Amino acid sequence: MSRAAIRYAKAIIEIAVSNGNATLVNDDMNNIVTTVADNSDLSEFLASPIIAADLKMNALTEIFSSVQGETKSLFRLLQENKRFEILASIATQFNHQFDEMNGMETAKVTTAFPITAELEAKVMAKVATISDKKITIQNIVDPAIIGGFILRIGDKQYNASVANRLQELKREFSN
Repeated sequence: MSRAAIRYAKAIIEIAVSNGNATLVNDDMNNIVTTVADNSDLSEFLASPIIAADLKMNALTEIFSSVQGETKSLFRLLQENKRFEILASIATQFNHQFDEMNGMETAKVTTAFPITAELEAKVMAKVATISDKKITIQNIVDPAIIGGFILRIGDKQYNASVANRLQELKREFSN
């Protein structure tokens, strides 16, 4: 995450909050993150130094035609400064700052299979002991952990995976 992306995000969030429009702009930013991540052609198009800023601006206003005024202002600012390549980073940073401002945090839960309601309840119980913020869960499926789960909130991690337990046993037996 570039410092420039953080600065742009802070500026946009301040404007959106003062206009009472932060939630709608946050929706725009979520849409931008998802669209750019899901479309490698768009990502390459925005990053390309060969394509003129005007063409990028036209494409963005076409793709994101229903966005809020603050988001359109961001597009114009990126056009002026020829910085379209950091749009997705700005949007991601905006989402983080918006969540922080509203006392929300995302917990990344890695499981060997898609999360079940039962496991989600166990994870939320563990989350309550770690954080006092409103938590949303993002599930990452990784069969390599074999079973259990790995919970990550901010810079804290709780590893209750079978793979981790096997590593601990291996270390105990090798000593």
